Amino acid sequence: MRLSIRHTTRYEFARPVAHGLQRLRLTPKETQGQKILDWTMEYSGAREELCYEDQHVNTVVLVSVEEGASEVMVTCHGKVDTEDQAGVIGWHSGSLPLWSFLSQTERSRPGAKMNVLIADVRAQDGDPIERLHSLSAMIRDRVEYRAHTTSVNTTAEEAVRDGRGVCQDHTHIFCGAARALGIPARYVSGYMMMDDRIEQEATHAWAEAHVDGIGWVGFDISNGISPDARYVRVATGRDYSEAAPVTGMSYGAGEQALYVDLAVEQQIVEQ
Repeated sequence: MRLSIRHTTRYEFARPVAHGLQRLRLTPKETQGQKILDWTMEYSGAREELCYEDQHVNTVVLVSVEEGASEVMVTCHGKVDTEDQAGVIGWHSGSLPLWSFLSQTERSRPGAKMNVLIADVRAQDGDPIERLHSLSAMIRDRVEYRAHTTSVNTTAEEAVRDGRGVCQDHTHIFCGAARALGIPARYVSGYMMMDDRIEQEATHAWAEAHVDGIGWVGFDISNGISPDARYVRVATGRDYSEAAPVTGMSYGAGEQALYVDLAVEQQIVEQ
């Protein structure tokens, strides 16, 4: 499947910026079942300073905000060819050892509510893949998907306690529970083509778990499926903080407002 993507992130500042830096993880990965045909990043109110590959093999672009800017806009667009690999990414790569994905983070660490969920999964029979699908289904059943009810700082334990969240929360819960069960897990940020619309409000998030004999396998908890050809992997990490599309800091800007425009659609491939 050929997917065309256009993603614009716009920041409006209450006051002109004295100094600012933004770390962008917005370039899709070259990985199994995914080929980048073209990808362009354009900036307004900022300029590119450095591009590098981090410990998760994410392409990271560091941009500086122009002094005096009251608005910064980052626009990415391109085309990606994808294949349905039933969620299987394959063997581990990158500079971090596999055991590092067993370590909990502040966002994934289980508490009392998550430990109940983990105990319920541990009590079930089945091979690792079956148990991971069961974990995904339990999370979706117990934590209702409800937009605008959590923030980027919400922890997995808080989302389970409150019984609501978004794809980011579902992913953190899955990662925390899988790690507690002795299964390495990581957070994935990227794009997903919707079947009913082209325009979207935000990027998507899902999880990957490392299964012996198979490698990394994806689980989209919010949609109850494994990623297929509609998905584009962009960045991975132990949690949101290491795979976030945009992070940064600014001085002298006061309050800021964020706006995102995203369109993902299938392109017809001429034979």
